[in-house]
Amino acid sequence: MSVSKKGVLSAGVAFAALTGLVAGSFGAMRTSDANTNVMPHQQAPNLLAQARRLNNLTIIFPSRSDSTDLQNKANAVARFLSNELKIPVKAQIGDDTAAVEALRANRADVAFLSSRPALKAEQLANAKLYLAEVRDNYSGRYTYNSIFVVPNNSSLKTRNTAQATLGQLRGKRIAFTSPTSGSGFVFPVSELVKQGFVPNRDRLDGFFGQVAYGGNYSKALQAVVRGQADVAVVSEYALFPPYITAQERSQLRVLYKISGVPAHGIAIDDDVPVQDRERLINALLKLNQSQNNQLLRNLYNSTELVRVDHNRHLSPVRTALSRIGIAP
Repeated sequence: MSVSKKGVLSAGVAFAALTGLVAGSFGAMRTSDANTNVMPHQQAPNLLAQARRLNNLTIIFPSRSDSTDLQNKANAVARFLSNELKIPVKAQIGDDTAAVEALRANRADVAFLSSRPALKAEQLANAKLYLAEVRDNYSGRYTYNSIFVVPNNSSLKTRNTAQATLGQLRGKRIAFTSPTSGSGFVFPVSELVKQGFVPNRDRLDGFFGQVAYGGNYSKALQAVVRGQADVAVVSEYALFPPYITAQERSQLRVLYKISGVPAHGIAIDDDVPVQDRERLINALLKLNQSQNNQLLRNLYNSTELVRVDHNRHLSPVRTALSRIGIAP
């Protein structure tokens, strides 16, 4: 975050408090003057932009349920980037909330983030997504589906319109993933609002017979498998291990899907000088090369990183949040 903005953005503390999560101790980016012989008539902002150079880098890697031994895997990526950039690169593990707070407080420079935290990082730290993750099990390459899942033997059927399909859910028991999940709450509730079944995210009990939150993809799906819910909403990739077993998957089917959920990506703080940001992006893109690709796959099962436009990539989640009455 730019120094001129930092003092007025204490809202990051409130953001962390609201989610009940505390940021860890992350390292700070340091820059130095590369050119001390400056002409006195030059404007100060331009001098700063030209003179600053990145001396070290701290990257936050969020813990996710489909990644094990993450610290060692993140350290391997950090070593690769350090070799490419010729500066020390430190890998830190922390959840999305801690990552956003670290960007805001200048304790980190880069973070792997899902879409909603990426919007929060823009708001609080002026960080932006520059790269998105591609996975084999994403329907849209770097977008994926939010899905409504029911038991195989459910009487609920996929109809020829969203109205007809989702209208069958009236009075049913639903298991959302969590109130903060994009594919497991924000996008499905946005669709329900769009179709006129609920006015906003606070009136779900007026449509469903029971509303529950699994806390993660696995528990939401298992609620359906065990007969505790009639339908669950999750990401499409949650239908595969390690989220559920093949035996559990065989008991489920997709009732309805919402496409275009933005994939997770890599946010870079605006304090990283432009020339260093481009060097960093190019270094990260080298993880796509066959000799380096296993380093990327080891992290979150991503197969590739692609450049994205921050605003265009996150536009669907902005729309969904606005429709259900939630600030980014």
